[in-house]
Amino acid sequence: MHSRSSSRLVSVAGGLTAAALLLASCSSDTSAPGADEDVAPVTGGTLVYASGDAEPTCLDPHVGGNYPQSLVSSQYLETLFTATDDGEIVPWLAEDSEVSEDGLTHTITVREGITFHDGTELTAEAVKANIEHLQDPDTASSTGWLAVQKVESIELPDERTAVLHLSAPDNALEESLSMIWTAIQSPEALERDQDTNCADPVGTGPFQVESWDRQTAVNLVRNEDYVLPAEDAHVAAHDEDTPGSYLDGITWRFIPEAATRYSALQSGEVHVIDNAQPDTISSAEQTDLGHLDAPRPGASNRIELNSSKAPFDDATVREAFIRAVDVDSAVESLFFGTAQRSHSLLSSVEPLGVSDDSLFGQDVERANELLDEAGWTERDDDGVRTRDGERLELTFPVSTNQSVPAEQSLFEQLQAQAAEVGFDVTINLLDLSSWYGALAEHNYDLVSAPYTKVGPSVLRILYHSDSTVPAPSGYFANNAQVTLDELDEILIEAEQTSDDAEREQLYEQAQRTVLEDYYVLPLYDQQNHFLYSDDVHGMGETTAVSSPIYYNVFLEQ
Repeated sequence: MHSRSSSRLVSVAGGLTAAALLLASCSSDTSAPGADEDVAPVTGGTLVYASGDAEPTCLDPHVGGNYPQSLVSSQYLETLFTATDDGEIVPWLAEDSEVSEDGLTHTITVREGITFHDGTELTAEAVKANIEHLQDPDTASSTGWLAVQKVESIELPDERTAVLHLSAPDNALEESLSMIWTAIQSPEALERDQDTNCADPVGTGPFQVESWDRQTAVNLVRNEDYVLPAEDAHVAAHDEDTPGSYLDGITWRFIPEAATRYSALQSGEVHVIDNAQPDTISSAEQTDLGHLDAPRPGASNRIELNSSKAPFDDATVREAFIRAVDVDSAVESLFFGTAQRSHSLLSSVEPLGVSDDSLFGQDVERANELLDEAGWTERDDDGVRTRDGERLELTFPVSTNQSVPAEQSLFEQLQAQAAEVGFDVTINLLDLSSWYGALAEHNYDLVSAPYTKVGPSVLRILYHSDSTVPAPSGYFANNAQVTLDELDEILIEAEQTSDDAEREQLYEQAQRTVLEDYYVLPLYDQQNHFLYSDDVHGMGETTAVSSPIYYNVFLEQ
């Protein structure tokens, strides 16, 4: 088996021979089975993808804005900016951008010669229409809405130029516009009603939506008029005679059960699966299957402690819970080396992440002392601590769509360890809709909520007090319910400064505040593993949020 971290291929133009050499040479750095083979790209065939994530309720990632949407929409939508292998933000559908000295004006010029699937041309009007679509409360956006909150008005001095006027400087704006949740769609298509646009978003990507058979599959077909926006960005160029994708199309299926998904891959029924289980990944090492490991940017996987109510409104009790559990041994025993323990709020691909393992070591004696200090001194017949007759009970809703079985087992191990010092943790396994509902009602003390965003400004989304207020979608991201005026000021300054050193210092200060007050228990990077069959070649290119792209993927025939 071959594995790699998230990366993008370098761009090389040329003829068919050059393209073949390109893919062969890149495959040593990618996860393509037969990485040492000199396999020439082949045009044709339909790749079958099987997802374990929840089927999106809308194929337009402006609506809501979660990772299952990003996986499928990365094939038919594109963004103004993207990220290179080194994490540098570079233009994609944008050709150029300029920021005013006071940081309040961003001027974006879009490329010429790009058309949407409906045949209309990409112009600056599309930038305006898409940002306004994200800002419209009726769109019910979450991730994208947060990304463009500061855009107050947009001028269009000519067909290719959009001048964005901001309410405050935002040094993360281009990072935000590199995420698929802010992807650019046809303005004409956006004028349709939301149900129609959800079923058939119209972008500029290498594939387009042909049909959506709900609860079965999304069917994508090649965009015959596709134009690669930029070279030397994050997607390798084809030969001049094959401007579109190598594949005729992609059948995007939904197979929730992990073992069924893996069996379908082994039998050849499907070519690629996501959400592969740790033991499956480990056993796949003995086969010819390929493995793409693409850690997501933004936040690490973590458990957040709801500080808005008892008992976690007391930092002493928060630390007691965190000192009571041993995440290291649970990760080691359950993840078969496919996940590395994190002691950071940020993903390992974020260079400004602060990691401090001294805060998170298990210390049962200290956990007991802390609970005694907090007044939880008695125990009932079940061994659960009590204070003034109240039991030390915690509610932990878990999304079965977002937590793989190994992670659910990890939570159960932590539950058992916490019980040793007197916590009574109730784990509620819920489908995605019910899980969102539990959070909306604040019916949780513990929660594991993945959040993907390019850059450290994800900290503003997760820990600024403004994020305790729901977005138009109804989702609020500050699940730990951190409301500290000093932290709010630090996060705002970090987002507005044009000084890189100051930005780094402020984000370090913000992370230490959250970590040292025990609002969060970091676990590991967000799991983003893909297994694929040995007739799949060219895997490895991803978007800025680490969702795979299939423009350069081909099937050996």
